[in-house]
Amino acid sequence: MFDDFFIRALIAGIGVAIVTGPLGCMVIWRRLSYFGDTLSHSALLGVTIAYSFSINISLSVFIVSGIIALLLLSLQKRTKLPGDALLGLLSHSTLAVGLVIIGLLTSIRFDLMGLLFGDILSVTIEDIFIIWLGGLIILGVLYFIWKSLFAATVNYDLAAAEGMKPDSSNFIFTILLAGVIAIAIKMIGVLLITGLLLIPAAMARNLSSNPRQMIALSVIGGILSVIIGLFSSLEFNTASGPSIIVAALVLFILSLLPFKRSSALQR
Repeated sequence: MFDDFFIRALIAGIGVAIVTGPLGCMVIWRRLSYFGDTLSHSALLGVTIAYSFSINISLSVFIVSGIIALLLLSLQKRTKLPGDALLGLLSHSTLAVGLVIIGLLTSIRFDLMGLLFGDILSVTIEDIFIIWLGGLIILGVLYFIWKSLFAATVNYDLAAAEGMKPDSSNFIFTILLAGVIAIAIKMIGVLLITGLLLIPAAMARNLSSNPRQMIALSVIGGILSVIIGLFSSLEFNTASGPSIIVAALVLFILSLLPFKRSSALQR
């Protein structure tokens, strides 16, 4: 039988994989991978604030990531810089500020490797509760805005003309991304969160012929990545977070094999 910490890790990991599946598909469709990186890097600042003021890490990360998302939207209206430049500015700035704060807080001991690469084996019952409850809320909101969000992804002007309020859906979607990063930070870490969002979804895109199929395969790929990664970590004594991402990478590589598949989602 497996130890309790391993069972908790499996439950937490599967919960995160279920949430990142549909969100990751939307990130790929909307070409927002670098935006996910920006929010994940800002998570380190959220973690340092949480330690500094003894507040919940997930709550702190969600607040900071949400602020960064709002700041990006504001900067897009106030400057003429292209979006990728703004994302790079915010991404590296927030990561650097977080690391500087860690260096200044000499009275607090940080597990920097754990922050950067995650430690899913240390999740608690409280963490599992946050992941599953937060995940259900995220999926519920995503379901509510899905029609508008998907329509805007296909044709923004048409969605606006149909009165679907694509700007509101885009704003809510950025907050949902901040939320999934907040609940996954302890499991995967700052540097690997985007990998769990993107790689299973990329694998699913290689194998799917329609959006629903892609979402389902992305969720399955994420769950398999968590299970294979955790068992590999246990067997070979490797870091759990990177092992999960490596497992996802292997599944992606397998999806490139010459199976017969449709290219309906390819652009």
